[in-house]
Amino acid sequence: MYENLISYCSRFIPLSATDKEAIEFNFKPVTIKRNDFLLKEGNVCDFIAFVNSGVIRHYHLKDGKEITCDISLKNSFITDYKSFTQGVSSNYNFQILKDAELFLIKKKELMVLYNNHQNIESLGRIMAEKIAIRTIEIAASLSFDKPEMRYKKLLSAQPELFQKVPQKYIANILGISPESLSRIK
Repeated sequence: MYENLISYCSRFIPLSATDKEAIEFNFKPVTIKRNDFLLKEGNVCDFIAFVNSGVIRHYHLKDGKEITCDISLKNSFITDYKSFTQGVSSNYNFQILKDAELFLIKKKELMVLYNNHQNIESLGRIMAEKIAIRTIEIAASLSFDKPEMRYKKLLSAQPELFQKVPQKYIANILGISPESLSRIK
């Protein structure tokens, strides 16, 4: 059941048998159906989840309009780090676009894991760095790249996104209208 999670984590850091057992014991399986939410704006994000399968849209509301910021696919971790680390209400919604199987750990259990398993603490740092880099790349691309370049970069980095996610959400991530995306394609 946990093979995919363990395999993914092992790509970044060697895990001992004890580390693997601790991950299996502390990450709880959760299934969420399409259109339901993993996180809703206004709630504190007190978890980190690994997407074992499914598609999750990250969005916030601006002037009553949904703005898609990112999409999480299989083999990715998801959280709202600001809410998670500072204990403040989230500004984001994590909506399930395709039925999702997740492994979820609450903040309290994660802190215990970090204290007792150096490898898992190192893995957490590596995952946080990956998410920070992705966030910086998205912001930089929106600031510096023309829409055509943003499209090419997204297509190159996540080609599966274009098969699994409606075009209107991809256009939103790129900061363009669906019509502009059609022209670029």
